[in-house]
Amino acid sequence: MKYTDIMRISLLFFFVLALVFSSVAQKNELRAYLDSKQFYAPGIGNYIELQLQFVGRSLNYIGEDNGLKGELMVKLSIVSDTGIVASDAYRLASPLMRDSIIDDFYDIKRFGLKPGEYTLSIELADINSKRDPLKASQTIIIDDLSKAIAISDIQVAEYAFKGDENSVFYKSGYEIIPRLSTFYPKQLSSIPIYLEIYNSQLLEDDVFGLKQAVVNAETGKELENLTVFSKHQTSDVVPVLREIDISLVETGKYILEFTVINKNMRELSTQSYEFERSNDVEINISSTDIILDPSFQASITQDSVGYFLESLIPISGPNEVKNIIGITKTKNEQNARKYIQLYWTKTSPDDAYESWMKYKAQVQLVERLYRTNFQQGFETDRGRVYLQYGSPTQIIDREFSANEYPYEIWQYDKIGVFSNKRFVFYNPDLTNNAYRLLHSDMIGELKNPSWPHELNKRNTVKNNADDPNGNIEYGAGRNSRDDFRQY
Repeated sequence: MKYTDIMRISLLFFFVLALVFSSVAQKNELRAYLDSKQFYAPGIGNYIELQLQFVGRSLNYIGEDNGLKGELMVKLSIVSDTGIVASDAYRLASPLMRDSIIDDFYDIKRFGLKPGEYTLSIELADINSKRDPLKASQTIIIDDLSKAIAISDIQVAEYAFKGDENSVFYKSGYEIIPRLSTFYPKQLSSIPIYLEIYNSQLLEDDVFGLKQAVVNAETGKELENLTVFSKHQTSDVVPVLREIDISLVETGKYILEFTVINKNMRELSTQSYEFERSNDVEINISSTDIILDPSFQASITQDSVGYFLESLIPISGPNEVKNIIGITKTKNEQNARKYIQLYWTKTSPDDAYESWMKYKAQVQLVERLYRTNFQQGFETDRGRVYLQYGSPTQIIDREFSANEYPYEIWQYDKIGVFSNKRFVFYNPDLTNNAYRLLHSDMIGELKNPSWPHELNKRNTVKNNADDPNGNIEYGAGRNSRDDFRQY
């Protein structure tokens, strides 16, 4: 089963994971997000549900019936080794936008698929625009959910309500509008989820248990207050719709797990959903009770206060980043010093000074290694990843490649509870040591299914590796794919 992910919103723009496609983040560029979920229907078989979210403000609209309406052309195809197994092409109209309120809107498509590996391709075009269509492709794997106890992918809802069974969003008595983002800011206090449990009738007993757990992705510890056991009657399909309270969950990365267990507490099947939470505690730098530690402050020279304040951004949550930016704009040295000290006092209460000095050394290291003519070391993608996750276990450095831009692949044996995570950086400018993050399989990071094509644009006419007339001399990303797969 696959996981979905999202990038820290404080760092660049984000992709929503399973498949995401988006244009470069420019004004008036069409933007859309796509996720895929696998389910099973007895008597019908395995099927995939493609969930699309269209960013309303990225479309062009025309006036209609006292409002505005946009329209898209959507083309989908699913290909196996034997050829096209499913496809669809249709026009999709947006809801009528009134009073200049432009909202995002959604669509769902379902395709029955046999177990196996497929390539999903999608093309989107804004009918009211002359812009080029968006194109993307992604490998999808369909598991066989028909023969043993299994759990569907976990679907998270933006909201759910009892609705019309003829709606494309209908499941088990509810219309479930999907939530594609896996980032939960402080304003959101719960996660509504829907899942299905299959083939529990194969058990000897009439009931089975379902364990819900939320695990800290960095420490591997369960949040005990969110561990829940529930009993369910066996059936070929058991739908589960519930809301998980995350109001007290602290800032960090987490894994929501559901596990089917029998009467002997044996785990029979598990499904997971990864999410990122921002629930930062406010740091009150205006308090007169704050006493600056002389030894702590002596480690920060007057001309480096602003630099080291901003160097905290790579390891800070969105709200903390806002605080840092606000203090930076005021150019108040005293407040900057207070914030740096308070940050480490709150994050490392037992050894604040030692933790700060270790981090300071890392900041100075990435400054030497990764700074460019226009960025400090901690502002670069490689510097940020190093500061956030530490030193990689291995680095493949391909500075010179005949058919690809210079690239590096960083591999980490462990990041918290995650194993074997990789980051792909590349330098499309070919100068200034300006490597950018192109793709990663780590939760919360940029996901780009077409990253080998992006690397190969160096060797492609007009920089379009997807153009059949682009005269690509080599297979797209041949060398980098081999490097990526070797771990």
